[in-house]
Amino acid sequence: MNRRKFLTLSIAASAALLLSGCGFRLRGSESLPTLPPLALEGDTNSAVAQQVATRLQQLGTQVTAEAPWRVTLGTPTLIERRLGGDGRGSREHELTLSTSLSVQERASNAYHINNATLSTSTRIRVSDDDLLNRETLMMEAEQSLSRQLAQRIIERLSYIEGMQ
Repeated sequence: MNRRKFLTLSIAASAALLLSGCGFRLRGSESLPTLPPLALEGDTNSAVAQQVATRLQQLGTQVTAEAPWRVTLGTPTLIERRLGGDGRGSREHELTLSTSLSVQERASNAYHINNATLSTSTRIRVSDDDLLNRETLMMEAEQSLSRQLAQRIIERLSYIEGMQ
């Protein structure tokens, strides 16, 4: 029993050492880097923009109008695609939420991201016969997509060279 336990532990330790040596990291195990103060512009009233502002504040990033970096968010668009046949009853829907993103350094007016499109999608199964439940499911899916898209925007901002 001791030999088996020793072998298991040594293999696990070797694997961990090997993976850490090559730069492997578990997703979410490390917080995002601190971002400099940002100015949010564009469609700042959308659910995605509100989620981005909230998430930035949670990360300790200042959001001010005179910040050295301007983040311009486009108006999010939701595309709904019905999947499957034309029969009645339950049907699968694919929802895709996308928006444009630009990041500009105020001092040099240089764009580090110019009008890039970011999107996220999900699939849900809803019944066309149950309209009340259908609307609730669609609204919940759209809110979830807004949170996911905001997270993608934050991740994209954290990888801009020279911003940190």
